[in-house]
Amino acid sequence: MCYCGVCRKTAGCGGYAINVAGEANTLIVSGEDNISVYQATIQNPEDSSAQVSSAERRFCKKCGSMLWLYDPRWPQLIHPFASAIDTELPLPPEKTHMMLDFKPSWVQLKDQKESGSTGKHKIFNRYPEESIADWHNRLGLQY
Repeated sequence: MCYCGVCRKTAGCGGYAINVAGEANTLIVSGEDNISVYQATIQNPEDSSAQVSSAERRFCKKCGSMLWLYDPRWPQLIHPFASAIDTELPLPPEKTHMMLDFKPSWVQLKDQKESGSTGKHKIFNRYPEESIADWHNRLGLQY
């Protein structure tokens, strides 16, 4: 779960975005003329500089739903927003909460600590060092 301002404001599910990971080459899109791309301007909190994010957020032009995120820095991955998936998703054995430095105060986590873990959750003030592939491997999950 990502609590950064861009994810919260574009995907909005409860003050955070739930992104799942998939292999980009498995994505099949129909109705592509109904999809737009948004690239956010990212404000650096350390020095107030701003830059356009390389991440491309795809959304529906007709209803505004966030569909997926793609970042050319990791061309093999696609990150669908869980809120856009109509079929059941498996429950993960643990969740990663990241970018908590940007979480609004009204969003509460149970037993929140600085960085580390709480029960079946890993929490990070910014990005975790563990990659998505490493997370799957550590938990013995198919990637």
